[in-house]
Amino acid sequence: MRTQTKETQSQLTPQKAIEILTEGNKRFVNNLKANRNLLQQVNETSTGQHPFAIILSCIDSRTSAELIFDQGLGDIFSARIAGNIVNEDILGSMEFACKVAGSKLIVVLGHTKCGAIKGACDHVEMGNLTGLVKKIEPSVNTVETKGDRTSANAEFVEKVAEANVHRMLDEVESKSEILREMIKNGEIGIVGGMYDVETGAVDFYDHTFNKNGALNEEFAGKH
Repeated sequence: MRTQTKETQSQLTPQKAIEILTEGNKRFVNNLKANRNLLQQVNETSTGQHPFAIILSCIDSRTSAELIFDQGLGDIFSARIAGNIVNEDILGSMEFACKVAGSKLIVVLGHTKCGAIKGACDHVEMGNLTGLVKKIEPSVNTVETKGDRTSANAEFVEKVAEANVHRMLDEVESKSEILREMIKNGEIGIVGGMYDVETGAVDFYDHTFNKNGALNEEFAGKH
């Protein structure tokens, strides 16, 4: 498979970027890796990089974006932090990826059975983790349930994980004027999704694409 170049990157649309990731995840789930020469890609990217997307995901050891989307060297930026939360440094990284390096898509990717989400549900306090967990707690507070509001309630945990993805999408647009304008102008796209640690499959939240469901008919028809 070809290494991303400035030319191939510039020809991509946000919709096409989602399709590439979707196709890569299908290969991952079916254990069919694309044929790549990684050492060749080392050489081809030695003088520059042209990733087509930046993916914000959790630090969970099971959620490596390059693996679950079957991407090679130079294909994507991978920003990872517990609970896939947005902060100033993450926003700066996204601005670099899109405004400077030319990426076409921002993905906020949560995952099932997330330890950080469970910690927020249980209001964990432990050293520097306390501050991180508190960034997730607003998502906990928005979820309604008739059952236990702790990590013992698996359904509640997954609802909070989804709510957290949606809230982080809002954070990106509300806290970065640069990214907000790029999205408004159609230069880049933004979408949320959830990775299932049991199946390996990613479910993109189509309705979150650019926050208005503006997927083209061709892409929407595939989902």
